[in-house]
Amino acid sequence: MSEKLYAWLLRLYPSRFREAYGDEALQLFRDRARDERANIPRLRLWVDLLCDLAWSLPREYFHVQPELASYALRLHSEDGPSLVVLADESLGPGALLFGAVLALAVVAAFSALLNHGVKHVPLSALIRPARSAANVLSSRFTPPAPELTRDSQAGAIAPGTGQPPELTASSSQAENLAAGNAESDGHIPSEELRPFEKPSTQPRGAVLVYAKAKLAAAERHLVIVEAAANLKQHYVDANVAQKMADALVQHEKNGDDDVTDGRAFADLLTKQMREVSHDRHLEVVYSETPLPDPPVVTPEFYARYRKAMEQTNCTFEPVKILPHNIGYLKFNSFPDPSVCRQVAEDAMEALNHADAVIFDLRDNRGGNPGMVRLIAAYLFDRPQYMYNPREETKQDSWTRSPVPGNRLANEPVYVLTSGNTFSAAEHFSYDLKMLKRATLVGERTAGATDVGIFHRLDDHFGIAIRETGAINPYSEPDWDGIGVRPNVKVKAADALETAVKLAENRLQKK
Repeated sequence: MSEKLYAWLLRLYPSRFREAYGDEALQLFRDRARDERANIPRLRLWVDLLCDLAWSLPREYFHVQPELASYALRLHSEDGPSLVVLADESLGPGALLFGAVLALAVVAAFSALLNHGVKHVPLSALIRPARSAANVLSSRFTPPAPELTRDSQAGAIAPGTGQPPELTASSSQAENLAAGNAESDGHIPSEELRPFEKPSTQPRGAVLVYAKAKLAAAERHLVIVEAAANLKQHYVDANVAQKMADALVQHEKNGDDDVTDGRAFADLLTKQMREVSHDRHLEVVYSETPLPDPPVVTPEFYARYRKAMEQTNCTFEPVKILPHNIGYLKFNSFPDPSVCRQVAEDAMEALNHADAVIFDLRDNRGGNPGMVRLIAAYLFDRPQYMYNPREETKQDSWTRSPVPGNRLANEPVYVLTSGNTFSAAEHFSYDLKMLKRATLVGERTAGATDVGIFHRLDDHFGIAIRETGAINPYSEPDWDGIGVRPNVKVKAADALETAVKLAENRLQKK
């Protein structure tokens, strides 16, 4: 009965989500239901499921189409604005309701204006000014040129989102660059940001219309061949890669791939791969607009990145010492240590004599795993393994503890989290929680790992492949898609006050 009820709840999600994740979600439910038979564990299971439903259901219905993230690269025109018509997509009930209310409000306002004696102006008096205004707009409105693009780990995309790797940010927007606001995973280290410049070829006033083209059998065949080749070349497990490649070829021979819609075809290939591997990080992505050419690294980019970090103090805010000698540090990314090591070390030195430490990651959008290990090194008296699903387990996966002259290795640590805590910030939070070195206070984190590395298959199709085999020594799953649960759950706005009270109580007991 419980499984049927959960299957009914899954029907509340969009059909695309159910096709991609429905079977896995049911299997996870069966596993937990089998293990948690007592009344209290079973009640906790349903509380968790209902909380996840309340959090994830609105996000799935208001999720942005994959190709929207890359339009900034392809629509830039030196001469004037451009228009894009997206593929037809069914609107959610919220959008329909908002549209209806807005339409009624406009009609009411227009009627009110008509009934209040608006002075009549001859049409001839309006023609010349209107043309003048149009000329001014067409000559002055030029969308800002995209100067930077983030290609995380050679083009990583967020699993389950289908987001192509071409998010952009102007180099003049130093704060956005530094905080990782223009990217899906918050990953901003310099070796993972790539400059990309694509000159516009559109004439003034051009209108771009991308209709939903039907896929021919020959194009589908080429995509399957390229996907199979990429799996065998890049997937972390060679045996599983061969089985997935064979399965894709066999499905094609059986006529299972007779789909003419690009997005549906990509979803179908994703399902066929996951049936073999059970790997949620694998995904085939379709974009109606052509994917951009691979970016080219230039020395100028690194200079822009360094300048952006200098302008924002590497996103580190000044250290504060609160009452009862509680240290407080807020930083909004984990920047590249090759650029920001000194800033991070100075911040940790300013905390060195605190009796307890609070790290505020509520607005932290992630970054470089090297910075995660650098800061975590101050919290241990011996090297500790920092699990990261994006990296192979290697010598650099351990902290360089102990840090000479450091006094924080045994002091209480609190980490503030929110739904905006992203990627590397989740890496930091998850490992400290699993190592029982910090108390997490606030909200569940975003759940972004970006394990899949993006490879182009043709102009419209790409594939995200997990190329690393990190070893997770903990029984609790990592944060991919589910986020990191706090030890003390409160609203993000109340997290600091709660952490201060927890620290004060603990210090009083000492």
